Amino acid sequence: MEDIQILKPTYFPTVPRLLNKLYGKISASIKNTPGFKGWLLRTAVDTKMQNYKNGLGLTHSVYDKLIFNKIKGILGGNVKIMITGSAPIAAEVIDLMTICFCAPIQEGFGMTETSAGGTATHGHDQTSGHVGGPIASVKLRLRDVPEMNYYNTSEPAQGELCMFGPQITKGYFRNPKKTAEALINGWMHSGDIAQIDSFGKVTIIDRVKNIFKLSQGEYIAPEKLENIYVQSEWVLMSWIYGDSLKDYTIGFFVLDPEAMAKYCL
Repeated sequence: MEDIQILKPTYFPTVPRLLNKLYGKISASIKNTPGFKGWLLRTAVDTKMQNYKNGLGLTHSVYDKLIFNKIKGILGGNVKIMITGSAPIAAEVIDLMTICFCAPIQEGFGMTETSAGGTATHGHDQTSGHVGGPIASVKLRLRDVPEMNYYNTSEPAQGELCMFGPQITKGYFRNPKKTAEALINGWMHSGDIAQIDSFGKVTIIDRVKNIFKLSQGEYIAPEKLENIYVQSEWVLMSWIYGDSLKDYTIGFFVLDPEAMAKYCL
């Protein structure tokens, strides 16, 4: 954070872990600030959120000067656009960070095997919770996953997201077995379950492999749980573990030392 204050970036690529941490601290301040100051803060957030959702932009002539310019200063004050990727992020985090930093946040989806980018949201799209449409050089299609009840004939269409294009890898180094599993007729199988709406927006809703079944037959998607827990102001990192021979999961959490400092002697 000290480097950000010095460098004052205008373009800010980031990851959900940092945005979740900022979200936890800012949302806690919005909720817990008492008196008139708290009322003003919550009113400002509600007003800007409503304006943003109604297509009235990200700035406010009064509230930006009173409140949001101070929040923008956390990232140096000059950020014009932000982009996030590498892991899922909740829609409410995107929305609050967007209005607080007065800058659009584009969310992208991709893999090392697709040379990073595969899809991206549009900077002026007021909807969140999706990863946009395909970038110019990528084609998308959905593969049915009947064992998980996902079909491309559903409404909206659902299935494993597959990508095709010139930047897709030709294969894994000296690993023909893994290459044959992931690349079929040039289409890279991502392992992510996606949903595509009528506007062509892609939403990642599940994982083909990163789920496990508990002994009573319940399926658990650990990444979804982990991304909820890290939104807490108290949690720095989380990891959910399960065993198919057990009927419960275990959560491992790293507490945020800054949040816990006031409780330590």
